[in-house]
Amino acid sequence: MSMDPLLIEKALLLSTWDEQPIDDQHPIAALANAAVRGSFKDVLTSSVARKFFRTGTDTLDQPFEKYLESLTSPTTPYPEDETSRLILGVACLHAFVQETGRALILTYNPRMSCRSPQPLRKGNSIKLISELACGGEPAYHLMRSAGFLWLARAIFTQPYSHSPTIAWWRIRTALVHQQVLDEPVALPDNVLNSLDPSSLPFATEPAIAGRLMLEKGLFEHHFSHDKAAAEYFVRAARSTGLEYELTGALGKRTKFQEMELSQLVLLAESHLGKDTDGEGITPDSDNVSPDVPQTLELNDDTLLEQTEFTSSKPLSDGSRLGHLNPSSQPALHPLDQCILLSLCLNVKNTSPSHGLTSEQMSPYIARVISHPRNWSVHTMALLLRSRLESSRTRTVERSTLQLQALIDQMPTGDSPLSERLLYFHSIPLPSKWEMERELALRFLSIGVIKSALEIFERLEMWEEVVRCWGSLERPEKAIAIVRDLLEGRISEAENTLSLGKITSADRRRTLDRTREAKLWCLLGDLEPENAVKHYEHAWAISNETSGRAMRSLGGYYFARGKYSQAISCLKRAVAINPLLSRSWFILGCACMREENWEEAKNAFSRCVFIDEEDGESWNNLASMYLRMGAPKKQASKSEDEDDQADRKDKDLAMGFGDQVARSIPFSNKMLAFRALKQGLRFSYENWRMWYNYMIIAMDVGELSEASRALGRIIEETSAKVGAQSVDEDVLERLVDAVTRAPANPEDAVEGGKTQAAVMNPNEGHGLLRNVSSLFERTILPRVSSPRIFRAYARLLTWQSRWEAALKAYLDGYRCSTAGTMEKGETDAGRWREGVREVEEIVDILRNFGPRVDDYKWRLQGRSIVRTFIGRTKDFEDEPEWTVLTELQNDLRKEESE
Repeated sequence: MSMDPLLIEKALLLSTWDEQPIDDQHPIAALANAAVRGSFKDVLTSSVARKFFRTGTDTLDQPFEKYLESLTSPTTPYPEDETSRLILGVACLHAFVQETGRALILTYNPRMSCRSPQPLRKGNSIKLISELACGGEPAYHLMRSAGFLWLARAIFTQPYSHSPTIAWWRIRTALVHQQVLDEPVALPDNVLNSLDPSSLPFATEPAIAGRLMLEKGLFEHHFSHDKAAAEYFVRAARSTGLEYELTGALGKRTKFQEMELSQLVLLAESHLGKDTDGEGITPDSDNVSPDVPQTLELNDDTLLEQTEFTSSKPLSDGSRLGHLNPSSQPALHPLDQCILLSLCLNVKNTSPSHGLTSEQMSPYIARVISHPRNWSVHTMALLLRSRLESSRTRTVERSTLQLQALIDQMPTGDSPLSERLLYFHSIPLPSKWEMERELALRFLSIGVIKSALEIFERLEMWEEVVRCWGSLERPEKAIAIVRDLLEGRISEAENTLSLGKITSADRRRTLDRTREAKLWCLLGDLEPENAVKHYEHAWAISNETSGRAMRSLGGYYFARGKYSQAISCLKRAVAINPLLSRSWFILGCACMREENWEEAKNAFSRCVFIDEEDGESWNNLASMYLRMGAPKKQASKSEDEDDQADRKDKDLAMGFGDQVARSIPFSNKMLAFRALKQGLRFSYENWRMWYNYMIIAMDVGELSEASRALGRIIEETSAKVGAQSVDEDVLERLVDAVTRAPANPEDAVEGGKTQAAVMNPNEGHGLLRNVSSLFERTILPRVSSPRIFRAYARLLTWQSRWEAALKAYLDGYRCSTAGTMEKGETDAGRWREGVREVEEIVDILRNFGPRVDDYKWRLQGRSIVRTFIGRTKDFEDEPEWTVLTELQNDLRKEESE
């Protein structure tokens, strides 16, 4: 049998050695088999590895790029050479994964072997960790065997001509590298796009296609692109044929529950066969793998361990999965389990457009936990359940204990290495130090600060240590720790530093400049009086690569009103790491203060690109579109510095004068309108954004949206400010837009074909429904004022609803100046205004009264005039008094006639 490189690459991707027509006696096939089985020592000490790796000189004194050149073959390699390199890269990557605690502890110690590649030998660890820093973000300095990751990156960075899976391995390596950095660092756009499914000869196989979509989604999730990630996860389920449906079934959730209620349940069924990925597991078997982490029981006095379903069928009719029994579903394929778990990664999600909300995730996780099939997958399921339960009073104890149990069992030998690596790339399983950090943060959230502090100190996560001492109200202790670290009185990881004793003095000076810069930034945070000095020192010792230093310095200048200096610092910060939306946001605010609208617009555009749910950035982006179109002097004069706490003095109002508003191009107004519309999806309760949206909508002619916005403003603010929550000018313009159209729908359309006509939602009958609902459902049940009632009466008059219109006019009169005037009034101006209102209501009664059957409008008019005269007799000497007496006499004459 021949050695087929494509079959070997497929086996490496799936981490399984299938029964394929591969000659195991072939050296390359034997090497690949060893890599799949996890025998990394055999791979890295093989003749192929010795031939490939350079071992003669200490090339690590050179930059990373120089070592890459030393590994690159000067001639075009043959396919077998590329396959060998690929196997070595996979072995290095998975050996590093093993060393991070996500698999068994590596028994092979490459640092002590003279046959190991130079980057794996004793004395090179600190240098390699320093080289793994990226974008100003340091790599975790206590990780073991960083040389494996360093070598994997070096191998996969080389050019390949015959390997169709190299792009996939580059993505896997990039994601593993990102996980060891303090913050995500931007990668070139072509990293994810370089993996073209059409270039993979076996991409049509369900298991391969499902893994590909799943890993692309995990890549997007790591960079917080939750919407794109959710789309990939759904495509992954489609690729594997996974059917799932969230529905309800009768059951009980508590021990003392007597009545059966509908409970959420996930019905799911796999269609991957046992030969889809070579693992020999059929999805319809009920065997449970014994080599999985322990699932802790809840032991609550009220809640059951799991929902007890009393119905054998879901409540919904016509379900595709109606044949499944909610309490006894078949086991899922492990890859399908990974897909279901991936849908639950964003445990704090509240937006249905970004996938499952936190309330919907529990049935998904429970569906996976019920049938453990793989060590890594079950660990991930328990971890996600622990995260969901951390915010619930009855489950927080189990959440913390389960997380501790997961950490304790990571280095144990309860499952083979090959099983742990089988689905490692299909789930975002954290490293051991990340899980310990999560446990410490859990302790911190429930007030167990001392335990959290012990973990952070052992992990040497000094930023969190400082946070703990701050929670204990001992900032001086935090300052002392940071200074001791900088001055060498506290040794970081004696075992790590001892590895660097044989390195040169020049190398030691540059080993940890990124981490040292971070310590200086921490000191700047703790000592505001010397903050600038510390931040600038951090920037200098990092050779101007510390994004943290520039972010901190830019924030310091912004808080003190030094906007030009803040802009300079923040531009450097976002150039180093453009993935942090907070830096872009402060940069945009600083540019706003400097009236640099174009730069501010660009900054807020980046904010909403990184975090689509940042409503405040959408609002500010809309403001920038308007100011870019307005004359500069007028735009700067129209700034409304809002010192309200919820705006944090970082947003500019959009109020322009009529003349300035007319000078803004319509295209800019539409851009602002769309930006606000998008932002309001995520800031639904921000009444100021709704107000801005209302003004822009009126300006661009989107009156139906303006009506909706006015309703939201009233709903949010009427309880506090009453009738002032209604913009009466806007309300009257909305009524004008309805009433200027003919009242008869047939008259509004040429030819009278109203059925075929498309109504304009922004005028006439198309707008009537929205405006009527605004009055009847939103405004009138909450607030009232004379102008509101008069506007409503005009709308009713247009509809020929005479009785309702007359009632609205009378309600408006009762809350007007005349209707609320009491005896003893001395303000002649208010009295004259009341006289005018009495005249108006009498005229309205004369016009509308005869149109209402059996309505005694003359009696109503006489009563209004008589009551007003009786309350204001003190003004009998005023010239306008004769108006009231004449009105009274005229009404008497009309009634007698």
